[in-house]
Amino acid sequence: MFLSLFRAGADRSPWGDFWFEPVSRSTGSGMRVSPDTALSLTAVYACVRVRAESFALLPFRMYRRGIDGQRKAVTDHWLYRLMAKRPNRWQTPFEFREMLQGHLDLRGNAFCQIIDDGAGGIAELLPMHPDRITVEMVDGQDYRYRYTRADGSRQVFRRDQVWHLRGLSGDGVVGFNPIELARESIGEALQYQAYSSRFFANNATPPIWIKYPGKMADKATRESVRETLQAGQTGMNRGKLMVLDQGMELQAVSVNLKDLQFLEARQMKVPEIARLFRVPPHKIGDLSKATFSNIEQQSIEFWQDAMQPTAERWEASIECQLLGDDSIDVEFDMRAQMRGDSAARAQYLHNLVLDGILTRNEAREIEGFDRIEGLDEPLVPTNERELSDPDPNGEAGAGETLPDATPPANDEDAAAQQNRLRAVLIGNADRMARRIAAGDWPADQVLSDALALPLADAGRLQALAQAQGWAGAERHIVATHLLGIALKGTA
Repeated sequence: MFLSLFRAGADRSPWGDFWFEPVSRSTGSGMRVSPDTALSLTAVYACVRVRAESFALLPFRMYRRGIDGQRKAVTDHWLYRLMAKRPNRWQTPFEFREMLQGHLDLRGNAFCQIIDDGAGGIAELLPMHPDRITVEMVDGQDYRYRYTRADGSRQVFRRDQVWHLRGLSGDGVVGFNPIELARESIGEALQYQAYSSRFFANNATPPIWIKYPGKMADKATRESVRETLQAGQTGMNRGKLMVLDQGMELQAVSVNLKDLQFLEARQMKVPEIARLFRVPPHKIGDLSKATFSNIEQQSIEFWQDAMQPTAERWEASIECQLLGDDSIDVEFDMRAQMRGDSAARAQYLHNLVLDGILTRNEAREIEGFDRIEGLDEPLVPTNERELSDPDPNGEAGAGETLPDATPPANDEDAAAQQNRLRAVLIGNADRMARRIAAGDWPADQVLSDALALPLADAGRLQALAQAQGWAGAERHIVATHLLGIALKGTA
């Protein structure tokens, strides 16, 4: 019961994690550095937490590519359930990804046992602590994993039974341990922290010594005086007034932290550790080099330079080791994290909609709004029209048709039909006039369809326009001529 109160890394019972931790090497500063001891530095913990949480919050997407190259979202696949809904029986997707990314950042490797579902898929991914796994080469070409459980039992897994996420590697089998590689820098920071703790544990008082005017009788007398003075200042007597006699004087060892640049040295380690994890210092609370003008850009660079390679590492590993289906693509969507402030985001979506890259409903979905009926067609750059609308340049299109010529049922319907016909002719005449005034004469068939003229009359219009000098004339003048001809029905 008492042993259960120890933290995981310090439990030395037979079932504790202490015996499975890798043996750390002493650094030049005298500190032993391991992934667990490194976490006692707030800068290391903050970097690992920022990276793990930032990656864990990314939405997981799956797409199936069709024959035409179009991608369709997939949500009914076992892999989507594992990564987006429930990876195993006790973890949420956020906790699962957060933990594995923490393993990668602290140890360079992350492992999960693959549990088959018996139908060609995966039922669960069970995390395994990297410190308990040993990679063993087999015949010099292949390797396997030997896992030591908490109860001391061991189990051997084939490669296809373990999902292995590895960081930067020297042999392609095991990733480098970033904490081990940076142990000197981290050990120095730990020593700064330990020295500061010892200094303030002594009430921020430097070491003292006693000056005695003369010579003590023997060594026993010297030890007796020392022990008496020490007993008067330690334990329950700590902080009490010291009384000296026989001409003794209290002397202090001068330790000037300012001269040692102690605070500057400690502060220097923060950006150095942030550099190790490719995290902007402002994300872990160091605002010494941050300004209002560069924080936003540094945040975007964090996603581009740090998290995008991380996401690609996960995506490639998932597709290669778990999926094995070339028609399915997976991605961790970070568009929302890279979209900038509201003004820049609004301008960005505005341009995408006007250029026809996104529909208006797709832009609404990106911002978290519900879809609206009628906003599913893309706009085209010219005149910001829908594809089904008439072409403003006069080319034949799906919408360039005159009203139905079915006889009206009554005079009111007839008047309405005439008004619609006149509106269409006005619009078509204006579009044709724009081209003619610019010297771009439309084809006879286009002109015939636009003005509801016989094809022969449309051909004679060109000669008439040349004779009257329409090319280069004012657009509204040409449009008036064309509308008159269209309403008369002949050229």
